[in-house]
Amino acid sequence: MAAYVPVPWVSPLLYGAVLAGGLYYLVADLGGGPGLLSWRTAGFVAGLAALSALEVAERRGSVARVPLLLGRCVLTAAVVVLDASELSQVLFVLLPFTAYFAFGRTAALALGALCLAGLLTGYVLTAPDWYRDLEYVSDLLMLGVGLVLAISMAAVAVGEQRARRELQEYAARVAELSAATERNRLARDIHDSLGHHLTAISVQLEIAAEFRALDPDAAERAMTEARQSVKHALGDVRQSVGALRGEAAGTSLSAALAGWARDGGAGPRVTVDVIGDEGGYDSAEVTALYRAAQEGLTNALRHAQASRVSVRVRLTEDAALLTVADDGRGFTPGEATAGFGLLGIRERVHLAAGSVDIDSRPGEGTRLTVIVPRGGGER
Repeated sequence: MAAYVPVPWVSPLLYGAVLAGGLYYLVADLGGGPGLLSWRTAGFVAGLAALSALEVAERRGSVARVPLLLGRCVLTAAVVVLDASELSQVLFVLLPFTAYFAFGRTAALALGALCLAGLLTGYVLTAPDWYRDLEYVSDLLMLGVGLVLAISMAAVAVGEQRARRELQEYAARVAELSAATERNRLARDIHDSLGHHLTAISVQLEIAAEFRALDPDAAERAMTEARQSVKHALGDVRQSVGALRGEAAGTSLSAALAGWARDGGAGPRVTVDVIGDEGGYDSAEVTALYRAAQEGLTNALRHAQASRVSVRVRLTEDAALLTVADDGRGFTPGEATAGFGLLGIRERVHLAAGSVDIDSRPGEGTRLTVIVPRGGGER
């Protein structure tokens, strides 16, 4: 059991009350005690001072738990013996109280039983007919009640400290998971947005370099498309920064996909077809569709060597269906090396309770199918 911290004000308050009561008993000469100036009184005061020093050592952690408990037991017994007023018997309740924090409930209950047995043994040895004396019986009963209350108070304090520790650990785990989630989201955004545009720019610049001498017009068109891709990349960066600042994106899915359509010129022909109303889909679902389409187009431009790429989105009342198909060289999905792009698509789509399917064969092109149910993330 992990060590907990005792309630700091209980022990000093009780020591002070016992010291004040014992000295008043001697000053007022209530029971014909040894007097204020005697070795017994000095030992009584010194014992309380030593107990207070142990409390300070416990808070500083300079003494091991077992020696600390043994020292507290010995000093408490000495103070009880030296106290003429017998008020210091109340200090017995501190032994199981402090033991509960360091060793747990079982140790506290055992120590409480030993305290009762010790007091009872003292009565048997010093007063054989103690059970006929109301004062002895009441002192024993009061000590029993005090032990029960002290152990109960320690149990409540330990439970509160345990709950606080668990809450702190839970908050730390939540913060760690939130940071990991945000890192993954940023990684997906960087890969899906900048990765797509940088791939397009690279392809267009390669075309411009190859056709610069053979077909200057085609090279110029490729450079124009490269500049357009740069503008799109800057737009995506602004959109990502706006999302980090909590600003709502204002571009619709159909408008964002429409900017990819291209007919003729260098590179493959890209057709975009969006059917339906996206108004019933939340931002996470729309973003998953957009990024999936973007990654499919990026892969077609980078790897497929395709001449035609089609992007189709069908938005219904129940689900959205996205297909990205090309006539490129294709591949075997089971043998392909998994990249960050497909991983990001699956993460985004699965967060929206959707599914991803890739159908491809060597020489037969590739077809990416994504289904995102409407309101699937909430369900």
